[in-house]
Amino acid sequence: MIAAANRLEFEEESYGFRPGKNLHGAVKQALRNINDGYQDIVDVDLKGFFDEVQHYKLLQMIYNRVKCQTTLWLIRKWLRAPIQINGKLHKRRKGMPQGSPLSPLLSNILLDELDKYLKSKGLKYVRYANDFSIYTKSKAEARKIGNEVYLFLKNRLDLPINKEKSGIRRPNNFELLGHSFVPTYKKEEKGKYQLVVKQNSWDNLKRKLKAITKKTLPYSFEERLYKLRKVWMGWVNNYRLASIQAKLKQLDEWLRNRLRYCIWHDWKKPERKRKNLIRLGVSQGQAYAWSRTRMGGWAVAQSPILGTTITLSRLRRKGYESMLDHYSKSQPRIQ
Repeated sequence: MIAAANRLEFEEESYGFRPGKNLHGAVKQALRNINDGYQDIVDVDLKGFFDEVQHYKLLQMIYNRVKCQTTLWLIRKWLRAPIQINGKLHKRRKGMPQGSPLSPLLSNILLDELDKYLKSKGLKYVRYANDFSIYTKSKAEARKIGNEVYLFLKNRLDLPINKEKSGIRRPNNFELLGHSFVPTYKKEEKGKYQLVVKQNSWDNLKRKLKAITKKTLPYSFEERLYKLRKVWMGWVNNYRLASIQAKLKQLDEWLRNRLRYCIWHDWKKPERKRKNLIRLGVSQGQAYAWSRTRMGGWAVAQSPILGTTITLSRLRRKGYESMLDHYSKSQPRIQ
């Protein structure tokens, strides 16, 4: 009922948790703003947003839109449900639970006031839930707008700003929803930017892939591929707008070597390694020498002996799909 009553009243620049809107739309709009010359960015971080929402303001906004006492009563009961701290129940007068399907809608209702304020001033901005940024053409304008927005949030919505994480950014030191912005370095596209993925997102992905390809985990090859696919597919889909081809290619090569390492470890005994290498086309002398090598398993996995036997085509026949292949199929054009 609340969603139906409010969906059409939200501004176009609000991309979080709405039908037909998503993270990719927010990132594309931000890139469009930057490439249109709005490159002094007011980056605002709301301090502990879900802990700071004032109930009386939120409930009044809901009532203004949905003239239903019963709905208001139910939401008030939900908002003021006591929380347990050190074994004791405490009532709350501000904040709302995170993780509930209702929380994103209520945050959109509250921050729609901010959207309408920014819209009335004719500003370029992007908001995804409580993450928002404003795009201007000069530092002076950005500074002025930043101060005005700070006062609006403080006086109108009772929401504090995290001053340490907020500020005026240029595209090359600005991040949005896990994406960074770097120049295209093309002569005909001077002053233009493209999307990339920030480094800690790469590090998190690699750490998860490494955990699944730990050689001592008792997975079959098919199980391991399934678990890997569950991790990387969501990540690649999330960042499919970014220019990540080169890094994905390197990560694919590393992951294939991790899989070869697992296979080599599963063969265990030297005699079994020798027989399997022969089955893969290695000469008997070479197979015997490699099966008795003193090299570590990771060194063997990166050596030509496994690279030329446990090939990409053989891995594909077992169900392997590279991240780069999936990215190439799913990458849309940014217009």
